[in-house]
Amino acid sequence: MPNLETPHNVLEKHQLTLRWQGPYAWPGYEAPSGLPALPPVPGVYLQTFEYQGGYLIYLVGLSRRPLTARFREHRRHYRAGQYNVLEVAAIQQGQRREVWHGWGYARAHPEEFEARKGEILEAVEAQLAAFRLFVAQLDPAPRLMERLEAALMGHLYRLPAPFSTLPDRGMYLAPRRADEAPIEV
Repeated sequence: MPNLETPHNVLEKHQLTLRWQGPYAWPGYEAPSGLPALPPVPGVYLQTFEYQGGYLIYLVGLSRRPLTARFREHRRHYRAGQYNVLEVAAIQQGQRREVWHGWGYARAHPEEFEARKGEILEAVEAQLAAFRLFVAQLDPAPRLMERLEAALMGHLYRLPAPFSTLPDRGMYLAPRRADEAPIEV
C-alpha cells in the first residue's frame, strides 16, 4: 500500500480567478429587460433573479458551446413543459412557488400540461423575462466547468433559505473526484 503522504502523491492545489460578467438578458428578452445580449461564448453561467437590491441564484449551468445556443435549447424545454416554472413575484419575496413541475412529472402528466398550457406558458414568459444572467467565460475543458458547476450548486444547497430553497434539486452534478487536485476559486 503506497504512503499517500509522500510528495509524489500529494495533489497540488491550483488557483483560478473567475470574472463574472453581467447581468445579461435571456436571449430574446433584451428589449423588455433593458439588459445587453448574452455573449456567444462558452462558460459557466448563473441564472438569477433580482432580490433585495442584489441577485438570488436559481441555477448554475455550463455550456461548452456558445451560451446563446444553449439558452435557445433551454427556452424550447421551458416552453415544452420539461423544466420547472416558478412564480416570479414569489421569488422576489424569497419564496419558491412552482407554477409547473417539469422533469419526470411533466413526462408522466402530459395531459395536465396541455390542459394548463396557457397559464404555464404565461409563467414561462414572465420567468424568462425576469432572469438576470451572469457568465464566467472559460475554456471548455471537460472537467473544469463540471467541477465549478457542482461546487457552486453544492454551496447554494448548504446556505440558509432562501438561497438554498430556490435552486432546483436533482441536477446531474460532477464534483471533484479524489484523484483530482483541488482548485481554489
